[in-house]
Amino acid sequence: MNNVRILVAGATGYVGSRLVSVLLDEGHEVVATSRDVGKLVDFGWYEDVTPVTLDAHDAASAKQAFAEAGPVDLLYYLVHGIGQPDFREADNRAAANVAAAARDAGVRRIVYLGGFVPAGDELSEHLTSRAEVAHALTLDDGPELVWLGAAMIIGAGSTSFEMLRYVGDRFVLIPMPPWVHNPMDPISIRDVLHYLAAAADPARVPAGAYDIHGPDTTTYGDLMLAYARVSGKWRASLPVPGVETSVLSRLSVMTSPVPGGLVADLVASLGHPMMASDDGLRALVPDPPGGLVGIDDAITLALSSRRPRPVNALTDPHHLADTDPVWAGGDTLRIRRLATMVTPTVARPVLGLVGAIPGPVAAALRTGLDTLIGLLPRTGPR
Repeated sequence: MNNVRILVAGATGYVGSRLVSVLLDEGHEVVATSRDVGKLVDFGWYEDVTPVTLDAHDAASAKQAFAEAGPVDLLYYLVHGIGQPDFREADNRAAANVAAAARDAGVRRIVYLGGFVPAGDELSEHLTSRAEVAHALTLDDGPELVWLGAAMIIGAGSTSFEMLRYVGDRFVLIPMPPWVHNPMDPISIRDVLHYLAAAADPARVPAGAYDIHGPDTTTYGDLMLAYARVSGKWRASLPVPGVETSVLSRLSVMTSPVPGGLVADLVASLGHPMMASDDGLRALVPDPPGGLVGIDDAITLALSSRRPRPVNALTDPHHLADTDPVWAGGDTLRIRRLATMVTPTVARPVLGLVGAIPGPVAAALRTGLDTLIGLLPRTGPR
């Protein structure tokens, strides 16, 4: 595909920030947008993009963004408000605003990353919203839409992976309600980016809906045990019959630094099978060099991330970027960050020993860790 001019709505998010790096590496011109354009300065690719303010929830702002961006061939839509109050209605409105502005600006194609939509009438707000957003982005006289659906994305910094990490790190006995045995088709962040980049080319990927997934089918319960195995931790299943997702959601909120709204909305979706409905794009898009990344390899790559780096300087997209959420990266990294904020420079080499702290001591440190980090200014190391 010839180099094109691409607008990325949601460029500051986990997937969006890595996608910008991929698109720049492929030689495309990239317009990166944010509701607060000043936040774009934090990203390593800032000097290589055109920064534009876009508040998707404001129709006038959406229209102005495309006017400032200039000619745009393709729009990646990666905006979502999951974890926020009334996000479903807000997400629908935002998608409609951006789709209308893109149509008026002459954009030819929208690529949207959403989720799987399992069969059934009682879907979670999160899953229902993903389908509704796709509908809102589809205008009769608007750009053609490529909707890619994905289940859990494995990679350091991904909200769903970080939830998995904290459960695997903090629970020796992992609660296993019956619904954690629902089948699931996760996908690595590297493969998500591979398919997103391919979807930009109409000659390869016709407009339509496609589920994307990795090579392995698993369950959420087996995924938690796989995390423990790969990370070298002894963990065991604890069957808990009759526990609903709402109960596990409250437990996860209490035991994880991931924001409560995000946890609640994502956990509510675990009560449904999350299997791809088709072969996705594998019939249209060749696998990346070396093939799709399996579950164990994806977890290994995510755990191999050490010190966060600028997103455009990551040696692998599974690694943690310095612009990923401050709660991402696991307890050892969070303890080091906290200690770095309050430790004199001369004593900081000692912080490299944090990873060797015995389990009971580390557990005690975690007791007040989340509260302390929440009270500290966010201008320190990330």
